[in-house]
Amino acid sequence: MPAQLSILDLSHRVIEPFANNKFTSILCDAETIKMIKSVHNYSIAQLFDGSTNVIYQVPRYQRPYKWGKKAWDALFDDLLENDPGYFLGSIICINQATDAFKVQELELIDGQQRLTTISLLLAAIYYELWWREETLSEDQKFELMNLRRRLVLKNQEDQPRIVPQVENQNREDYLAVLAEIELVSERDMPPNAGNRLIFKALRHFGDRITELTDNADDPIATVNDLLNRLEQATMVKIDVATHSDAYTLFESINNRGMKLTAVDLIKNKLLAKLDKAEPQKIEHHYKRWSDVIQVIGDGEADGERFLRHFYNAFRDELKSVVNEPLATKANLIRIYEKLIEHDPQELLGRLRTAAKHYQLLLAPEGASESVGVKGAAKALERVQAAPAYMLVLHLLVRKQSLDLTDSHLVQVIRRLVSFFVRRNLTDLPPTRDLTRLFMAILDGISERRILGQAVVDYLVSQLIAASPSDEVFRERLEGPVYLTNTNATRFILCALAEQHMTKETAIDLWQIQGSQYVWTIEHVFPQGENIPKAWVDMIADGDKDLAVELRESHVHKLGNLTISGYNASLGNKTFIQKRDRVDSKKRHVGFRNGLKLNQDLAKAESWSIGQIDKRTTKLADEVMRLFAFD
Repeated sequence: MPAQLSILDLSHRVIEPFANNKFTSILCDAETIKMIKSVHNYSIAQLFDGSTNVIYQVPRYQRPYKWGKKAWDALFDDLLENDPGYFLGSIICINQATDAFKVQELELIDGQQRLTTISLLLAAIYYELWWREETLSEDQKFELMNLRRRLVLKNQEDQPRIVPQVENQNREDYLAVLAEIELVSERDMPPNAGNRLIFKALRHFGDRITELTDNADDPIATVNDLLNRLEQATMVKIDVATHSDAYTLFESINNRGMKLTAVDLIKNKLLAKLDKAEPQKIEHHYKRWSDVIQVIGDGEADGERFLRHFYNAFRDELKSVVNEPLATKANLIRIYEKLIEHDPQELLGRLRTAAKHYQLLLAPEGASESVGVKGAAKALERVQAAPAYMLVLHLLVRKQSLDLTDSHLVQVIRRLVSFFVRRNLTDLPPTRDLTRLFMAILDGISERRILGQAVVDYLVSQLIAASPSDEVFRERLEGPVYLTNTNATRFILCALAEQHMTKETAIDLWQIQGSQYVWTIEHVFPQGENIPKAWVDMIADGDKDLAVELRESHVHKLGNLTISGYNASLGNKTFIQKRDRVDSKKRHVGFRNGLKLNQDLAKAESWSIGQIDKRTTKLADEVMRLFAFD
């Protein structure tokens, strides 16, 4: 077995078809060549040869089907706009077949998105010819049967040639697509299948084919021309014998082509190593990795952040293997290569455990921690405290060994919220220093061997030392906070409102509709350039220039801000209109909406600069108290 290549050291590898499109040349090092059982440039007709018993099986640990309209149209247009024999890319398969007379199940390691899409286009073409079958000639009917065999096996009519993986109901949807056009036995339609990508792809290709045939003198000839172009298009098929070889080659090729995320590469490396050590347990290992992804999601940024936080949180234990002072985006893959080589089973187990606790930081409602801890944790995401996640993760995982109670964890989280409210309004300490600050706190906890309440006290002392002074914080609070940091300002306003809520009067100020918050910041004195006459009269006794000057100095102050669930309906209305606004059911949706934050506004008969200053001071006092460290 050739040695596993480093993800970072792959270079000078490219697959390119010869000009005659009959074979391919592999330009790579000798070790990579040893991994390859065979490599050929096949036509789509050969890859989907109806006379063979070849099945392309997508492993469970591959991504679900992701292609959308842009990719579908690119494939369709490329076929129409290029000469026959157009090159469509490459696929990598694990081929462990030894008996050519049996069904050959090839694991499709790379190229599943493209090959699945090609099969869906073949299915759309089949459907277009199938419903016109009565008008087909005998030769055309024979070709239709050949097309059928490209999609399902000849002697196993319910066996599709492409077998998608099961995530997101991919396999069920694909079989339902084939059942819809009677290529496999009738089956129940999966719930909401029509809203998922497999069905959308088939419909989209059907629409594109209809566009072609609607404008054609001979619709059948037009469809057959598209089919011929697709069947003559080519793909490089590379066969390897093992998962390890497949993943290494996969990484090698894709480092020169389609971008893979760090999470993709680390997953591939980890599963390949586990498969080599325990091939009989690959499904078990995949399930454990899926447990991690279910929590952190499959987005590039979230996944990389979790992997960085994991290493940084437990560097004291892991540095003997890796010896990197800090996980960054640049060295993340190098760090995890070493951890995987050292003990992949232990690493996967620890990642899974860490992910369960990390859920508290991403989706507190589904976490396993206590109600009190989950309630406190909601504020961490809202205050944009992601740099502190590594610290919280460390304390959650080591809760028992550090002698921490839920009360201690709540105290820690609340102090971190106070720290980030202050930090986000003052930019002190700067963003570049935050990760090292929290790692230094972890080092301090470990070196001092402190436990229980002492952990909380030490954390608070370090946060106070790193935070801006109360004087600097108050200065920012009394300035144009909305311009300083809009998100931090919204968090402060919500916190001021929430502190007075009871279980009976609670309102979800963080509700999202579409991609926007329902409750948004409202400027009492409007912030727009065209100040309404009623406001000029109220604020500046009719002096437009003075009104502009006062708007510049006061409109973004804390005392002129509140939150409203009907911001768009208030806008430039007069103060009284904003105060007394009601909806169609006579419910107050203006400043008399019941929030304690709006108490002064609900009682006022007018609005002035003096009132803005007075309310600013009052609210700043409340914020200083609410986000104190003691």
